[in-house]
Amino acid sequence: MSDPITTLLLTLGIHSTYRGFYYLRHALKLCLQDEDYLLFVYKRLYVDIAKEFRVSRDSVEHCMRTTITYCWNNGNRDFLCGIAKYPLLSKPTNSEFIDILYHHLKFQDR
Repeated sequence: MSDPITTLLLTLGIHSTYRGFYYLRHALKLCLQDEDYLLFVYKRLYVDIAKEFRVSRDSVEHCMRTTITYCWNNGNRDFLCGIAKYPLLSKPTNSEFIDILYHHLKFQDR
């Protein structure tokens, strides 16, 4: 059975064929353990993901952006807009996307 993070990403239409899928999954796991990651996405979150996957911080940022763009253009945009709790008039930034998913996961049981 899938974990809630994997289920959420798949529901959004993000496939595991994207490297960003794994980076986003790890990012959400880290944020759920320590929400301070949300305040330091580029300086801390990307660095820790890059260390885990043995890639550069810029590679992490790029792969996430590509995956988020795919989700926005081809994925379940209605679901994303629904969990955002505010109107998304354009594609969210990486940090905004992570924040939306983090809050959905953190508060979905309440």
